[in-house]
Amino acid sequence: MDRRKYLKTIAISTLGATTLLQSCDIEKPDSAKVDPSFTIDRTPQELAREKKLLSERFFDEHEMKTITHLADMIIPKDDQSGSASDAGVPAFIEFIVKDMPQHQLPMRGGIKWLDIQCMKRYNSDFLSCSSMQQTEIIDEIAYPEKAKPEVEQGVAFFNRMRDLTATGFFTSEIGIKDLGYQGNVPNQWDGVPQDVLNQYGVAYDAKTLAESVKYS
Repeated sequence: MDRRKYLKTIAISTLGATTLLQSCDIEKPDSAKVDPSFTIDRTPQELAREKKLLSERFFDEHEMKTITHLADMIIPKDDQSGSASDAGVPAFIEFIVKDMPQHQLPMRGGIKWLDIQCMKRYNSDFLSCSSMQQTEIIDEIAYPEKAKPEVEQGVAFFNRMRDLTATGFFTSEIGIKDLGYQGNVPNQWDGVPQDVLNQYGVAYDAKTLAESVKYS
């Protein structure tokens, strides 16, 4: 099973319809440029708080570049849909860590841990490493059941990064299309099948057929 299918399975099993529907109207561009307007599902207090969070910046430029690169390693672009960054995942993560501060220290500390490990092994930070070197170190922390005890901090960070990436992607417009999620859609009901009506010796009258059963 490839990564996208694995993450899609997680998304389908963990994200309820309410979460998906609520997220459909939340675009995730650069958070510093967003100016949300009032919608019926947010109180004035909630809207004021959201505007405040969007006006602030937590991650610095290097951290955001690292998050973007990691997100695209987790969900790269393929023939079916765009990458995590195409879906606005980095801005989503930037917003989430401000909205839920418990993510701030683990995320910032995890990025620092990743850079330090790369400096020790390859004499450069994570972003400056080659693709092979990046994959090598990520492979050591991406599979908790196989990871060595000495990379436990990296495993915890990557688990969080993967969860945030999957949540951000599969609650975006791109991700919802990737899931094939349609939500509640109208359909057409043609009434009880004729063979069942015949079995019980009943039939629709003309008024019911005209007003309740058949429609276009």
